[in-house]
Amino acid sequence: MNRKYLIVNTGSASKKYAFYNETERVYTAHFEFENGKPIVTEFFKDEKRKKSITKTQFIKAIGVIIDSLIEKKIINSKEDIDCAGVRIVAPGEYFLKNKIIDKEYLKMTDLALQKVPLHLGPALEEIKNIKTFFNPNKPIFGISDSAFHATIPEYARFYAIPIKDSRKIGLYQYGYHGISIQSVVSRAKKILGKLPNKVIVCHLGGGASVTAVLNGESVNTSMGFTPLEGLVMATRVGDIDPGAVLFLSEKLKKTNKELEHYFNNKCGLLGISGKSDDLRKLIEHEKEGHQDSTLALEVYTNKIKQYIGRMSAVLGGVDLIILAGTVGERSPIIRERICKNLEYLGIEIDKKINNKNCGEETLINKSDSKCKVLIVKTDEMEEMAKTTLSLLK
Repeated sequence: MNRKYLIVNTGSASKKYAFYNETERVYTAHFEFENGKPIVTEFFKDEKRKKSITKTQFIKAIGVIIDSLIEKKIINSKEDIDCAGVRIVAPGEYFLKNKIIDKEYLKMTDLALQKVPLHLGPALEEIKNIKTFFNPNKPIFGISDSAFHATIPEYARFYAIPIKDSRKIGLYQYGYHGISIQSVVSRAKKILGKLPNKVIVCHLGGGASVTAVLNGESVNTSMGFTPLEGLVMATRVGDIDPGAVLFLSEKLKKTNKELEHYFNNKCGLLGISGKSDDLRKLIEHEKEGHQDSTLALEVYTNKIKQYIGRMSAVLGGVDLIILAGTVGERSPIIRERICKNLEYLGIEIDKKINNKNCGEETLINKSDSKCKVLIVKTDEMEEMAKTTLSLLK
């Protein structure tokens, strides 16, 4: 009997659903806001359909999904759905494994919610909504966004605070984007026929990270206890001196929650440029002579370069750079700026190939480049589906 299941990936202002019959993706739906109004875009067979929905329907997206699946005769009733897999972004040893979401799991997520409310909150709300539609016997699985990083050695995971505090409260570098990184690493292996030993994955989207992958396993990554650490991101601060955090708290007179919102939503590209968190718009502003937009782009690419250098030191060199995420896939100008002056690592891109490419999976390095540079499309939903099906079986 074929297993039928839902994959759910939530963001702060959007959510994605996919329905699978065994390994086949049958239907996809993307819920988001357009001009301040909620919409859903559905993909079924060769059709793409966008329609307006109410805010209640956005919140109760699972109801819209089930109605649509029945209407399209993909299922007869909600009872045909065997389970759901939901992406979970949460710090803690407990969340380094993919698990069934039971009472213990929900208790642990309530504790983790205090640490990463902006990333975990939407997923928990979605789980509650799914439970109202699901038979209690139908499993819901938490698919960890950190599981891929469980192989990072202790010396790369600890912060230099008293060890007893680290162990008591579980304050370590956990890393995120693991589902995406696993996806592009698997995809790179298929494209190239064999995965090189020393790989650096640059996941560059609204959130961004750089990960060192040695013999197929994560050994270091830029994100830390929460997804705030590391690279400059669209609206997230990335690396910042703890002393600067204390100074900001004092000077701006912000509470911990206010600072958390500030670091997650007011910083990054948006904060430096004062214009936008969208790289495409910043490139346009740069052409118009807006100096802070240029500065934002320079800070952004400089930080990525720093982490590529850092990860190459961890790996003892680099055989392959994977560029993924919206920016990695679609922005030739940012790819070129990232790779500029990295010849000492054997990284040399072919500018003609790079400039012609916008979204295609291909090598963009020169033929004699010692290090390959590969654009790969990430597919988190597909990776989550593989994990969910294995857990269900």
